[in-house]
Amino acid sequence: MRRHGAPAEAVAPGCLPRPAAWREDPYADALDSGQGPLFLRRSDGWLLPLDVERWCAAPDAADQSVLARCRGAVLDIGCGPGRLAAALAARGRRALGIDVSPAAVARTERLGGLALCRSVFEPLPGEGRWDTALLIDGNIGIGGDPTALLGRLGSVTGPAARVIAECVPVDVDECCEVRLDNGSGALGEPFTWARLGARALHEHARVTGWHVTEEWSVAGRVFAELSRRPQTPSSGARGPGCCPDPGRAPGSGPGSAVFPVPGAWSPGPRRGEGCGPEPGSGG
Repeated sequence: MRRHGAPAEAVAPGCLPRPAAWREDPYADALDSGQGPLFLRRSDGWLLPLDVERWCAAPDAADQSVLARCRGAVLDIGCGPGRLAAALAARGRRALGIDVSPAAVARTERLGGLALCRSVFEPLPGEGRWDTALLIDGNIGIGGDPTALLGRLGSVTGPAARVIAECVPVDVDECCEVRLDNGSGALGEPFTWARLGARALHEHARVTGWHVTEEWSVAGRVFAELSRRPQTPSSGARGPGCCPDPGRAPGSGPGSAVFPVPGAWSPGPRRGEGCGPEPGSGG
């Protein structure tokens, strides 16, 4: 049964507020020091430890299993201190991290990765052209609504894209209000967050036009790769996350224009627009 906490703040369709908590001192201090303690505290007092030390370390074996599955231009959503975005850049991959925390973006850039201080629900560079989207370290919970998040990725990514998501290693489908807690009495502002096990991820994927094509586990961490569910001529109207109309270039629909940010990075030209490897070619 899905557990719900306090309702999220009302916002315009397609946009969710940036949680102020991730820009507050407990989180920034943890990233600056490279260590915890740092927790998500639920309203009933339950604490979820956040693995700050692992986030700030080099990619481990579980992370390497994710990096090996990345293809083409990669968008790391909720990149945190940037270990994955920086590792992809070191491998010559076109990769961009996004995070609502200025401290996380700054650390990513110090490691050599490219990053932008932005929510996934705000306009992004290269919408409709990303080949791989990463939701690692529990970031399937961003916004507290996995269906909305996966639906959003339907417009952010290209028609042959994959999403790699990390799941909770237990059977859970939970949305609740939490706060950041540094273990010393400092609490951040409340925000909504979700936690999903693999079975729940299958269902959220199904209703947003995705399907799980692979699941694997390394060192107790559980991952799933999602691809777009194939469309059939009789499938009717396209829902969120479904492939774009055949006669429309990816990213050319309403709300999917490339966001003009000075110095912003984009995954490269669409086919027929200049030179260089096409998105999806593995370059």
